Amino acid sequence: MMDMDAHLLIVDDDERIRTLLQKFLMRNGFLVTAARDAAHARRILAGLDFDLIVLDVMMPGEDGLSLTQSLRETMQTPIMLLTAKGETGNRIEGLEAGADDYLAKPFEPKELLLRINAILRRMPDTSAQDAAPKVLSLGPIRYDLERGEMWQGDDLVRLTATEVQLMKIFAAQPGVPLSRAKLVEELGRDRGQAQERAVDVQITRLRRKIEDNPKQPRYLQTVRGAGYMLAPD
Repeated sequence: MMDMDAHLLIVDDDERIRTLLQKFLMRNGFLVTAARDAAHARRILAGLDFDLIVLDVMMPGEDGLSLTQSLRETMQTPIMLLTAKGETGNRIEGLEAGADDYLAKPFEPKELLLRINAILRRMPDTSAQDAAPKVLSLGPIRYDLERGEMWQGDDLVRLTATEVQLMKIFAAQPGVPLSRAKLVEELGRDRGQAQERAVDVQITRLRRKIEDNPKQPRYLQTVRGAGYMLAPD
């Protein structure tokens, strides 16, 4: 069957298509984020990792081919291009830009689903290459580094996008204190006192999800004068 937890990014300037695809793919078990153009997609990609990007070629501003080429310089995430042009020339152009597959509009959503699943199945399993532990234990909580998911027993702990980002940042350097300024920078926020206070608020919220007693944190510790640190078991 499909990878139930795969996170897809849909980039299309047509709101109707965006909404339709988002609903259809979510019904089929995917996590879906949508962007209205290349600039919006770039902002989202700066903070989140995706398993696959579904990208419209013909968009105002930066088009899908140019975005594909640019993303390929820094990331391996599979890209599926959607376009109103079905000619072979455009298809070859798309594949040369680094796309993994190509679907001409109008298409059957079912076909898109089959192609997405085919691409995800082809993706190499990177877990075998990394020797580092894949799961951090925080008492009764398990944090899956690869998926960016937090579990308590069989229940998925719901995290906001910022909490997902924070956990990724902390989990990449467990046992290392990270300053508020560093966290603000890693989150891609503009620096400043207000943002540092905003980080404090996010940490407090995250602690409520992790700690038995958030007032006396055991896993997401405050290190005096140095910032915050994730201390897994």
